[in-house]
Amino acid sequence: MDPNETPAGVRADVWLWAARFFKTRSLAKQAIDGGKVDVNGADCKPAKLLHAGDRLQISRGEERLEVVVQALSERRGSAPVAQTLYRETEASLAGREAARVQRRLGASGLLRPSTRPDKQARRLIQKFKDEQS
Repeated sequence: MDPNETPAGVRADVWLWAARFFKTRSLAKQAIDGGKVDVNGADCKPAKLLHAGDRLQISRGEERLEVVVQALSERRGSAPVAQTLYRETEASLAGREAARVQRRLGASGLLRPSTRPDKQARRLIQKFKDEQS
C-alpha cells in the first residue's frame, strides 16, 4: 500500500488508537467491546470499518465525546496530526464544558485544608469517624 494513499476504510479500534482517543489499540478494543463506542448510533465491533463522515459517540470515564470522522489513518502520529482526523460536534463541546463547570462548582463548597493532617489530626479524625458509626 502506498503511504500517500488514503485507505477506503479503517478498523474502528485502529482508528481510535491513531486518533489518540486511547493509548493502545488493545484499550480501544476493550472500550468497543464494553459498549463505550457507538458508530452512527449503533453498537460496533473492533473490526468495523470506519469511513469519512461516520459519527462516533465515545465514553471515557465521565467524559462523553461525539466526533465526526474527517480523515482515515492506520498510523499513529503526533497529537496535532491526530486532531485533523476528526471534528468534535458543537453539542459535544457544549456538554463537556457544562460538565467541567458543574464539577468545578460542585467542589467549590468543599473546604479542603491547606496541608495534609499530621499524626495527631489523623487520630482525631479516626476517633470522630468511629464515634459516628
